[in-house]
Parts: sequence; structure tokens; C-alpha cells
Amino acid sequence: MDFPRQFICATEDYSTYHHFVPAPYFRKSFVADAADCRLRVAGLGFYRVWINGREITKGLLAPYISSPDDYVYFDDYDLSPYILPGGKNVLGFQLGNGMQNAPGGAIWDFDKAVFRAAPKLAFALELGDRLICSDAGVKTAPSPLYFDDLRAGVRYDARREIPGWNLPDFDDGGWADALPCDAPKGRFRVCEADPVEPTGAELRAVTVRPGRLRDYTPRDDVERVAVAEDAGDGREGYLYDFGRNNAGIVRLKINGRPGQRVVLQFSELLTDSEVDYNNIHFYPDGFSQRDVYICKGGEEVFEPPFTYHGFRYCLVMGIDGAQATPELLTYLICTSAPEPVGSFRCSDAVANALYEMCDASDRSNFYYFPTDCPHREKNGWTGDAALSSEHMLMTMNVGVSYREWLRNIRAAQRESGELPGIIPTADWGYQWGNGPAWDAALIFIPYFTYKYTGDRKILEENAEAILRYLHYAAGKRNEKGLLAYGLGDWCPIGGEVRSTLEFTDTVTIFACAKMAAFIFDVLNQTDAKDYARGQAAELRAAIREHLIDRETCVADTGCQTSQAMALYHGVFDEAEKEKATAYLLRIIHENGDFLDTGILGARSIFHVLTGSGESELAWKMITRKEFPSYGALVGFGETTIPECFDLPGEGNYSHNHHMYCDIKNWFISAVAGLRYNPELTGHGRVLIKPAFIESLAFAEARYDSPRGEIFVRWERTAEGVKLRVRTAEGISAEVVLPDGTRFAHTGDNVYSF
Repeated sequence: MDFPRQFICATEDYSTYHHFVPAPYFRKSFVADAADCRLRVAGLGFYRVWINGREITKGLLAPYISSPDDYVYFDDYDLSPYILPGGKNVLGFQLGNGMQNAPGGAIWDFDKAVFRAAPKLAFALELGDRLICSDAGVKTAPSPLYFDDLRAGVRYDARREIPGWNLPDFDDGGWADALPCDAPKGRFRVCEADPVEPTGAELRAVTVRPGRLRDYTPRDDVERVAVAEDAGDGREGYLYDFGRNNAGIVRLKINGRPGQRVVLQFSELLTDSEVDYNNIHFYPDGFSQRDVYICKGGEEVFEPPFTYHGFRYCLVMGIDGAQATPELLTYLICTSAPEPVGSFRCSDAVANALYEMCDASDRSNFYYFPTDCPHREKNGWTGDAALSSEHMLMTMNVGVSYREWLRNIRAAQRESGELPGIIPTADWGYQWGNGPAWDAALIFIPYFTYKYTGDRKILEENAEAILRYLHYAAGKRNEKGLLAYGLGDWCPIGGEVRSTLEFTDTVTIFACAKMAAFIFDVLNQTDAKDYARGQAAELRAAIREHLIDRETCVADTGCQTSQAMALYHGVFDEAEKEKATAYLLRIIHENGDFLDTGILGARSIFHVLTGSGESELAWKMITRKEFPSYGALVGFGETTIPECFDLPGEGNYSHNHHMYCDIKNWFISAVAGLRYNPELTGHGRVLIKPAFIESLAFAEARYDSPRGEIFVRWERTAEGVKLRVRTAEGISAEVVLPDGTRFAHTGDNVYSF
């Protein structure tokens, strides 16, 4: 089916904080004279679709989240099961703003986007050999959804509902004709990413009690907006605590009074028992994760479209005590990565809690692509995504979604090779927010996707962009052959970034060049491979000459981040590693065996320790309960991994990020010892190399590889340790024990030591 080129709209007027424009409804009646009926639709920013009153929308935020200047996404539907052959049928649509018009994206210049416009619709209905397209014959009217924003929330007036509007016999004679409008500039394509959907996990509040809002202070650069209808909302209501942080929407089920205004204010924090959303301070008061529902009267059910929220708490204002029941709200946890492919479990409650916290953060932040937080920005920060790419692929089925997002990364890449720090973007992020550790997503994601899925196409599609980026980075090298641009180590646990930008940038590009050389080798692109290898050699030489003390084997400033990154990425020669590792151990011990890195160092340090036979130390640093540590976060009551490691009440940051979540990888690959496709030597190979942590009674991990399931479990017995390894047919394993013993494994066997 061809892509429809004619877009239509209800009005050229678009919604702002000051001026609400309702989400439009559209209707198209038709007589089906063929049994086969197919639909292709693009609704920008988001759409919902009904056929004869039945909603068939593929997900919560269809079709995708993108810049319409880069890509215009369509979805395909088979309508054959729903049409009335020979009878009257009707297609119904509702459009939301999405990225087409994102007033909540002001901090990142989405409010200044050249593509900003009222929502647009294009569709093609294929009935046998007849084609019906979006045109001026489509009817439109305002819907009850009178404000919607991906970040700020929605407002819905049920009194404005139009009964039967999406049914065939509805009289739309009073509706206006849709207006033709310009098509977006982006390339048209059918979305292949997995949809954003409820996972099936529905939470009821663990407690409901009276509560109130804490005073809110937006950032200085956020405009102050006074909305007249908000004046009577007040700041008191009923506090619903769902027990843990997540992302999704709520289902409101209320016996309402006509005109009753119900305000749902979402937050992940309580401060002095008050609902506090000051850490989401990019929005005017009243527009920070707030949904408003105005009742029509009677039994009513509402699930907000075109938005989602990251929250644990919801303060419900405008209801009375009789309405404040646990059944009023149901938390629908949503993601576009619901299918797990890997898991970990052990006998330690803290480690299990940390794994679950990381898992919740990963899923809360996978809405078509990795986002940095589900409540505040909802942006595709490339640095976060690069750091998390391996552990996400080890535990979630996200390879197809990564391929889709990489198309958008390539579209945002300038001819020079430069990349922005967020994807999609409205031209923000080239001047600030990028740099090698962020741009690395272009290389890390294809590399690790190939490692864990065997998808060669993702390498083919990105090879040219990767080569262009390597040339761009080469042009940024200074007279010493080093790089220093963009952001370096970030959100340091010790309160201070201790590595130099010159070091982290150059080591990151060195790592990228090595990965790129592997990619080009797989693709038999000899010239590109030789160039990448040459760049890697030059960068390593420059690092060793200017940023390594050859005598002491100390990297850069001698901090945990720099020393761990140098060891992890192969900056030291083999003969230097023992001394370099000894120095790393020394500075860790001098710091009381506490972690003192930012996000870049944390991605490396635990794997380095395991590689040096120091898994017990890594385990201690992760699971200990004293602050600062991951284990301390469990004691603080966190249920997802925060952006920053701070004491409760300190700092102003997100409590649901994924950039520190590579400990999932370490639990699986080091503690359980399940290492799939080690050194990228084959998708039918696995290395089983467990660390028998002394305090553990057992540990186990699973990975559903492209060749089948791999399962590892070790447990302590009265006689020693029992190790079970189960691999699917066609997978060969090598088992390596802590004492160096090696042996081959196939099938399902139990070994005792």
C-alpha cells in the first residue's frame, strides 16, 4: 500500500499553556463493497482509531515519538474482521499533540520547533481495488479532550462527550469539513518499534489518606502561567500511595457529580508527608504531570490518552471522603519493552531488590526508545542509552525498537557527523548535552544488539553513519591527539567529577573505534575497518603518552573512574595491568570500599574488579547498606534507581533513571556467571564463569538467546557447591571455575565441587 500524501487538520490553531485547543475528532463514512479492508494511518503527533465504534489503536502513544521533519510514522491495520460488508461503516480518529505540538518541551526548544503545528491526519483505506484517502470530505469536531501534552498531562470534560460519534448511523451533518494542510517534511515509513502498552500489571494504592501539595517552584527560565480554571483547585485532597515508583497511567473510576472537577497530581516524592514535584521543575505550576477530569455525572471511567506519567503517588483533589476509596484509581504500568529475555535471582534480599529496581527503571524508561526519566523530560538522551544498551539487551526484547530509534539518530546526524544529545530533537542538543560519551549510542547500540541478537541488518544500516562520526571525531582531536568536547562523567556519586573531560572523551572514542572496526569487519568493509583500527591505535597511543603515568600505571587524575575505564577499555599493556589494578584497589580501600565515580566509571569498575578476581569487593561496594552505595538506596526506600546518589531530602533530581543500572549486567554475568557470546566469537557460544560470593546461598540467571534458553544456577550444599547449567541444543558452553578449572558443557547437567 502506498503512503497517503494528503494531510488534513481540524484547524490551524494549536494548543499552548495559555490557549487550549481541543483534540479533534474525525469521521469518515464508507460502504464496504469488498471483504478485504486495510488501513494505513499517520496521526501527528498521536492518534486513536475506531472502526464502527470499536477502538483498535495499537498502543498508548501511536504511531511513534519522532521529529516529523525526520520521519513521519504510519501504522497498518487489517480492518477486515470489523467491517460490515455491503453496509455503512465509519472510521473514527482522535488526534493528540505529541511532538507535532509539544508545549511541555519548552526547555529543549520543542516549543520553537519549525514543525510546530496543529495535529495532522493522513490515512488510506484500501477496499479491494478501491482507495479512500483523507480529504476534505472527512468530518471533524472538537473532542472532550480540551488539552493534552506528552509531558504536562491532559484535561478532559466529560460533559462535552458526543454519544455515538464513532458509530455508522451518527448524524455528522453539523460537523465541519476537515481542512487540507501541508504534509510534514520527514520521510514516510511504517513503524516497526514495539508499541507502548499496559504490561498487564495493575496496582491498587497500598494506602489512601488525606494529603496536600507542597509549594512548587519552577525553574527561573520557566514561564509563569495562571490558568483561570485552576484557581479553585486548592492544594488538599486524598493521597494515593501505590507503593513503588513506575511509569504509566491511571484508570479513574468514579461516581461523579455533573461538573465535578477531579484533579490528579502525580509525583514520585513526598517531602514532610506532602506531595512534592519540585524535582520536575521544568513546567509551570499546574502543568507538571497533572490530569484533570470534569465529570458528566454517574458511573464514569477515564484513562488519559496521549500522555503518561512517572509516579508512585497521586494526590486526588476535588473528591469527597466517600469517593476516596482504593477502587477509585488503578495504576496501569506501561512500557514498550514488556517481554523479558533475561533474569537474575539470588539468596540476598538487597541484591534482589536492586535488580528489581533496575528492571523497573529500565521499563519505566523504555517508551519506544530509552528515555532519561518518565516524569520530567521523557527525552531520548543518547548518553543514558549508550550506558544501558548492553544490560537492556541482556534482559529485555528491545532489538527491533533499537533499530527504529537508530533511524532517527541517523536522521538527526549532520553532514559533518555531529550528533545532538537527545533524539528526537527540534535542533536542541548540538550546542550542549552531547559529546563522545553521549554520541557513543550510535556505535554501542548496534554493537551490542548484534552481540545479543545476531541482527546483521542493524550493522549494515548504521555503518555509514558510524564511519562519518569517526571522521567527525578525528577532526575534533587537539594537537596532542586527544579530544575534549561535550559532557564527561556525570552525576558523580562522590559529589565531584574527578576525571578530566580529555580522558573520558578520548577513551570513549577509542572504545567506539574498536567497536566500529569489529562492525566493519563483520560487514567486510575493509577500508572502513582499517580506518577505524588506525584511529583506535592513534587514540590509544595519545592516551598512553599524555594521560598515563607509565611508571606508576596511574591513569589521568588517578580517580576510580579514570583507572577503571583505562583497565576496562584496554589502555594499559598486559604487563601493566597488575600494577594498574593494584592502584585501583588501593584507592577504593582508601575510600573505605565505597564507590566514587560518575556514570561512566560505574559502567566499568565492577567488571574490572571481577576480571581481577575481586568480585567480593564489587559485591560489597554494590550491596552494602552504608551510604553511598546501591544498597543504601534500598534502605532509603527507593524502588527505582535515582539519577543521583544523595541522602534523602538532599538535591533536586529524578528518582527513576536507568544510567546507573548496569549492575543488572554484573549480577548476571559475574555473580551467576552467564556470559553470552563472549568476545563476540559466536551466537552459539556461552561462557559460564560464576563468582561464588561467600555470603550467598545461591544465585541463578537465565537468558533467552537467539539459539534458545541458557540457564545457570549455583548453590551451596553441605558438601560444597552444586552448579547446574542448561543450554539449548546448538549452544556450546565453556565452564570456568574460580580456581581456573575449565571444561566443556552441552545440554542440561549438574556439577558438584
